[in-house]
Amino acid sequence: MSEYPTFQHDKPRFDQNTFSGRFRHFLDVIDPSTLFVTEKRLQESVKLLERFKQGTLPAGVTDAQLWQAQKIKQAIIHPDTGEKIFMPFRMSGFIPFGTPVVIGLLLPNQTLASTIFWQWLNQSHNACVNYSNRNASKPAPVSKFVQGYLGAVTSAVSIAVGLNVLIQKAGRFSPTSRLLVQRFIPFPAVASANVCNVVLMRHSELSEGVSVLDDDGNVVGTSKVAARHALLETAVTRVVLPMPILVLPPMIMAALEKLPLLQRQRRLVLPVHSLVCLAAFGLALPLAISLFPQMSQIDVNQLEPEIAAATDCKTVTYNKGL
Repeated sequence: MSEYPTFQHDKPRFDQNTFSGRFRHFLDVIDPSTLFVTEKRLQESVKLLERFKQGTLPAGVTDAQLWQAQKIKQAIIHPDTGEKIFMPFRMSGFIPFGTPVVIGLLLPNQTLASTIFWQWLNQSHNACVNYSNRNASKPAPVSKFVQGYLGAVTSAVSIAVGLNVLIQKAGRFSPTSRLLVQRFIPFPAVASANVCNVVLMRHSELSEGVSVLDDDGNVVGTSKVAARHALLETAVTRVVLPMPILVLPPMIMAALEKLPLLQRQRRLVLPVHSLVCLAAFGLALPLAISLFPQMSQIDVNQLEPEIAAATDCKTVTYNKGL
């Protein structure tokens, strides 16, 4: 059996109804090899997909070539604007460009200034990624994204600085215990800031609702209940995402730093720390964004009466977003 199913330009290659299918799909989405695709290769991919839609494909083109062309186009070009996404803010660039920030967040012996700097840089990078990969099918004021950015930075810095001050004043911690506890501070700060960012940037969905679709992809109506589900699922994803990235490396490094090699060669601590952060980031991102389907389903009887009256379907779908 071929590894590549029959190509469909409007559907993902892997089944989105299973966790493994979503996981394999998002491994494609975040594949950093697409960062090195040339302009010529990009244009060839776009042209190949256009010829598929027109029914004018040259003989010998395989499903594998079509899936690869779609992977390249989706990694680089925004689906709504048709413009190229700036390389550091593509989903495929999230790990390579975000890992240095994670390393900075987890550096031991942080000062007040360095804590503020790394939390600000992290939320700035997240905001740029969110904006560059936003749903641009409907125009949205830039003020909404600025509001989300400022809220995320404020919450992240406030929690991180507040916890640091509390730990410094806590007399019951030994210097070693204080250092270990300080390494875990970035997680609650980043997780709460991520949730704050989601709520502030998408709060209008709660009052206006989101579109829900029937089995044929037709819009049935707009639902505030589906909007709450979408925001909850996104918020859970944003809490789970930093968990392995900001919790596992401190635990692993606390054990590794006791090894005789790292005791003798202290200059190896930072490179080892960097590799541990990279591995944790590479594992956490596809796992977190695969928790829920991007197009989620919900029973019609859970929605508003007017939605139930407008369709004979038992379930409808809505776009959760990333």
